[in-house]
Amino acid sequence: MAGKKNKQSEDPNSRTVCRNRRARHDYEIVEELECGISLMGSEVKSIRNSKISIDEAFARVENEEVWLFNADIAEYPQATYLNHERRRPRKLLMHRREIRKFAEAAGHDGMTLVPLAVYFSKGIIKVQLAAAKGRKTHDKREKLKAKDADRAMRAAIRSRRS
Repeated sequence: MAGKKNKQSEDPNSRTVCRNRRARHDYEIVEELECGISLMGSEVKSIRNSKISIDEAFARVENEEVWLFNADIAEYPQATYLNHERRRPRKLLMHRREIRKFAEAAGHDGMTLVPLAVYFSKGIIKVQLAAAKGRKTHDKREKLKAKDADRAMRAAIRSRRS
């Protein structure tokens, strides 16, 4: 019964649907921003069913608008002929000053706009977008080594205390 109680108390209008775990490994996150996304009805239904993947997705600034490319939202089976294209470009909703700021950040050498997560906030679908710089392979290895060393230090401290 305790498991059911937790599920009921979880708000369906505020939950994370999808995360891009590889983004934090492959990129060094410089800046993050929450933005809305323009979707069709069948896309919203698919996202509610967690049928979305942003592993290969990226954003680009075109004509002073930000667009999300390669986000894979599965077709909604009950939508019949009113269904959407799976990988169509989708417009991200941001203020002009945010677009200018991100366009400037993305214009720098080696910078890209990467979606980190898709989630519901008060019933509205939001995308957490990040301006990020690509990591080289040796940088990824160094990060993993530092993480392992930090984990080992914490374990040593914990074992010393007890």
